Amino acid sequence: MAGQLPIGRWRRRGARQVRMRWTPNKVTLLRVAVGFAAVCLFGRAAWANLAAVGLTVASIALDALDGHLARKQKMATPVGAQLDILGDRMIENLYFTYFAVVGMVSLWLPVLFFARGAATDFLRGLAMKAGHSGWSANAMLKTWWGRALVASRWSRGLYAAMKCLCFCYLGLELALTRGPVALVGELAADVHAMIRVGAHVLTWMTAAFCLVRGLPVLAEGWKFIAGNVGQGRVAKRAAQEAM
Repeated sequence: MAGQLPIGRWRRRGARQVRMRWTPNKVTLLRVAVGFAAVCLFGRAAWANLAAVGLTVASIALDALDGHLARKQKMATPVGAQLDILGDRMIENLYFTYFAVVGMVSLWLPVLFFARGAATDFLRGLAMKAGHSGWSANAMLKTWWGRALVASRWSRGLYAAMKCLCFCYLGLELALTRGPVALVGELAADVHAMIRVGAHVLTWMTAAFCLVRGLPVLAEGWKFIAGNVGQGRVAKRAAQEAM
């Protein structure tokens, strides 16, 4: 018994070290790497396309895992939140840009995602500099509907699921029906048209929900900028009157 105690303590200490080794930020970096690996596999071979679809699912699952770790281990930080948003931007722009380059979606789709992400991230950055961060009482989003659309679990989960479905649908279409490495090969014109309609519906529904989720940030950000400009003008006028 006495000889087994050090081994038990060593195992518990080793288990704690393994748990501590996987931080939310490292999981975020891993999912970005997995996403890049998936896109690199697309178009190379029939089974490489299917492997890329599997890696795409893994990347989206890791997106859920890093948030779960941050909440469960109480490791959420402002830097981690920004890194998570950066990972989201990299993944969605990576996939949509690739599918636009190979002609499966409109080029305007990645442009839309990039513009929306740049605008909302710019406004979040201004708010963070002013001390408004996270989703607490001091957050930039003040309205209940804004928090529901941007910060709620159902909204984040639905958006992640829509992106996963969109990427996997396009990946499976590429693997099964498109190019010289397609597993199915040529299809009837009406079947191919139906598959294409499904792709357009999924991608533009995802884009529409992306825009809807960005509206609260844009609205609150505009109020924030207008308020700061107004305060600056009042302060400048008061300084001129004092002189």
